[in-house]
Amino acid sequence: MAVLKFRIYLEEDDAVYRDIVIKHNQFFLDLHFAILKAFEFDSKHQATFFRSNDNWLRGREISYEKYDKPYRVDPLLMAETTIGSEIQDVNQKFIYEYDFAKGWVFLVALISVNKEVNPKLTYPAVSRIEGIGPQQYGTKSLLGDKFADIEEKYDLNEATEGFGEEGEEAPSEADGDDDGIGGEEQRDDFED
Repeated sequence: MAVLKFRIYLEEDDAVYRDIVIKHNQFFLDLHFAILKAFEFDSKHQATFFRSNDNWLRGREISYEKYDKPYRVDPLLMAETTIGSEIQDVNQKFIYEYDFAKGWVFLVALISVNKEVNPKLTYPAVSRIEGIGPQQYGTKSLLGDKFADIEEKYDLNEATEGFGEEGEEAPSEADGDDDGIGGEEQRDDFED
């Protein structure tokens, strides 16, 4: 039995990738869920693979399901198509597209084939993680969930108009202060 190792790159940044090992007789559906897990994405959206070549051109589609869109040729289905059946050369490439609205695109390249199955692994498995993966639904601060606690504790949204209420108060005309500070004469200098 062959074990295939794929390197899955983020299309925009080839320094961010995950290596996944999978048996040749497993299905594209298994690879689909392994990619989502490796990049910490949920599985709520549409997804498809395309067989590709060295120039990353899209070929035969291997889809999660048949979607309501025009096809030149009906797609193969992930749940019915083994990975080994779509490997045409030792440098086989696939394009994986997830969440068509957001347009997440990953480049999937076969980087090695091994005949030995590791009995300690449950396939598919992530064998290498490189770089910080993207956030599926936007950016996340370095503090993560803890930021909400800080925001609530210090009420960071309340003082959005300027400085807080504490501190030295500016003199006003109601205080009977006529030394010119804060009066009409000084404000005239700033008008256009």
